[in-house]
Amino acid sequence: MMKKENLLLGKLRSNYAKVRYTMARKRFFITTLIFSLFMLFGCSTSQGQLAVNSSKTDPFMLAKIDSHYKTWKYTPYRYGGTSLSGSDCSGLVMNFFKNKLSTTLPRSTAAQAQLGHKVTKPKAGDLVFFKTGRGGNGLHVGIYYADGMFLHASTTKGVIYSSLDEDYWKKHYWMTRRLTNGS
Repeated sequence: MMKKENLLLGKLRSNYAKVRYTMARKRFFITTLIFSLFMLFGCSTSQGQLAVNSSKTDPFMLAKIDSHYKTWKYTPYRYGGTSLSGSDCSGLVMNFFKNKLSTTLPRSTAAQAQLGHKVTKPKAGDLVFFKTGRGGNGLHVGIYYADGMFLHASTTKGVIYSSLDEDYWKKHYWMTRRLTNGS
């Protein structure tokens, strides 16, 4: 009688372990799915995963900009640089348009400032320009993201997102230019 009880108890434990394993896999899958959706749609507010409140924002452009940020985020600022070992602002922008939008842009910020047309309300992918007085031509450029944030190569922090509402950027803001008709 004891052997039958032990066998039955062993089978119950085995079945219980299988059920727990299956439940754990389902929980893992659901958690991974939810996390992936948050990452995809930018529901986090940490650096690199900016919250997007505007329903008019192009999610595909946001994904391209964020993908570019993830690749370049540890890149230090290097005047004249165009690679992951060091880049300046126009090099970062030039690489974004080449690699994410298959569009060739000029190398310098001054030449990039001549492209497209001026806009007053920026959308994701527009270029934001600043007159900083630093660098070869005293200009700085970044890629507008959303909610007042833009991606750029900071001279002190490397490739980062910054806010147009910061005093420094408000003071030096020059213009926003749209390079494509559709954005």
